[in-house]
Amino acid sequence: MLGGVVTIGSLRGKEADDHHIGKFDFDILALIIGSIVVFGVMLDNLGLYISLVLLIIFCSLASHEFSLKIAIGNAIFLVIFTWLAFVRGLGLIFPLWPVPFAEWPTYAMIIIPLSVIVGVVILIKKIKGSK
Repeated sequence: MLGGVVTIGSLRGKEADDHHIGKFDFDILALIIGSIVVFGVMLDNLGLYISLVLLIIFCSLASHEFSLKIAIGNAIFLVIFTWLAFVRGLGLIFPLWPVPFAEWPTYAMIIIPLSVIVGVVILIKKIKGSK
């Protein structure tokens, strides 16, 4: 419903004089979508707390104004908020802590370590590039 309101509002508006549209960055899109997909794989195996922290940090890497301190602060806040809202408030059942590695499915044994390695490499490049 909100999407419809925004679309109708944008069609009725006046044209702006400046029509500059920046270059679309597919790397950022891939990083965000990839982080969400990997979060879905990690949730059952690493638990809510670790998966959510990794999701927030890896999605934050897509920002041009990345700050590790802010990403960690956001991750801590969102873990607490998610626990309060969904686990305590709504009573949803999530695995909160990791299960032993030997109990992971084969696809998770491959995808999770590879994605964490890729995320750490991007994080290191982002930190070195900001200095």
